[in-house]
Amino acid sequence: MDGSPDNKARAADTPCGIATLSIAELEADPHGVFRRWRLAAPFVRHESGGYLVLRAAAVELLLRDPRARQSETEYPKMRGITEGPLFDGFEHGMVTANDAAHRRRRSPFSRLFSLRLIMELRRRIRASAEALIDGWLAEGEADFVERFASPFPARIISDLLGLPEADIPRFTRLVYIVTRAFGFGFQPEDLPEMQEAAGELREYVADLLSRRRAAPKDDFLSSYLAEADRRNELSPIEIIMQIVVLIVGGTDTTRVALAIEIALLLQHRGQWDAVRRDAALVSDAVSEALRYEPSVASATRHTVEDIEIEGRVLPAGSFVMLSTMSALRDERVYARADEFDIRRTDHPRPHPVFGGGPHRCLGEALARAELEKGLSALVTRLPGLRLAGEPPTLSGHSGIRRIGPMRVAWMR
Repeated sequence: MDGSPDNKARAADTPCGIATLSIAELEADPHGVFRRWRLAAPFVRHESGGYLVLRAAAVELLLRDPRARQSETEYPKMRGITEGPLFDGFEHGMVTANDAAHRRRRSPFSRLFSLRLIMELRRRIRASAEALIDGWLAEGEADFVERFASPFPARIISDLLGLPEADIPRFTRLVYIVTRAFGFGFQPEDLPEMQEAAGELREYVADLLSRRRAAPKDDFLSSYLAEADRRNELSPIEIIMQIVVLIVGGTDTTRVALAIEIALLLQHRGQWDAVRRDAALVSDAVSEALRYEPSVASATRHTVEDIEIEGRVLPAGSFVMLSTMSALRDERVYARADEFDIRRTDHPRPHPVFGGGPHRCLGEALARAELEKGLSALVTRLPGLRLAGEPPTLSGHSGIRRIGPMRVAWMR
């Protein structure tokens, strides 16, 4: 089948001359579709009714442009979610908020997520990675996602927030159900399970915070509650939902990113060996994996005015997906954009995968610490690590992407 932009457009053009891409074709081959259309236009329409922005310069512009605001509750309404715990996450969370609501929901974390805290955590992060590896080192083969990529960031979040380690299986199960709501892969029949998981996760956090209020400790949650109380700007549900957002954001996105990172390096054996020999390459390897296959495929915005981009107009009142996944392979920014190369020197600073403007990812330093320390521990403890079978399946063109099982083996 001819996949050229001209032939695709004849079947899918809108009256204003902007092609509409289907969810099916985007899910089947997102990089191929993005590559074709990125050369033809800065943005296209999406089957959902919104727009998909493809070029790096346009994505960067809209991440910072005040005319493109956070989407608040536009996305869940578009997907038929108009009430319930899932809807509450969008309505009361910091990630989807704008202006004063965003500032007051984010501000209690600004001091708590200091660089000093992350630097202090880095040693514990490495120790946690090594402890996980040592737990299955004698086995010779394991599912990497199940045995390392999933429990590792969950342990760090548990440690950071002072959660009982025994609770990790429970809250991670709930998180992985809830995050399906952020992509276009779920069906209407999936909603009851996602709503139930979101409600259970909210109740779990509410109970945690209630116990901390009754018996404060020298930990993150107690400090957060004290800071929120001092500022006196958040409602009870807002106080709860920011911790829910933190658990969700700090668990699933890093899980997928870590599995992608290791899968890519094991498929490019020379680059795995280079990292094993030279620890200075660890940070570069993390940056390149985040570029080549980001775990978060897009960020959402809502336009409040017409915005002209390269001679085309994004209309006011539009739901917009800023495709990080496409922008990070934009040929205008990256040489040999479709090649995985940990020694590339054309990464923009700061890394675009963490967003931009006032909504840049709050947990960026923590995520990078986990990805770097996790990789360092693996190349040190398991230098002969290899894929045992096919690479893991990676799917999704928007929101948090999904990754399948990943068998790895090593010499015992």
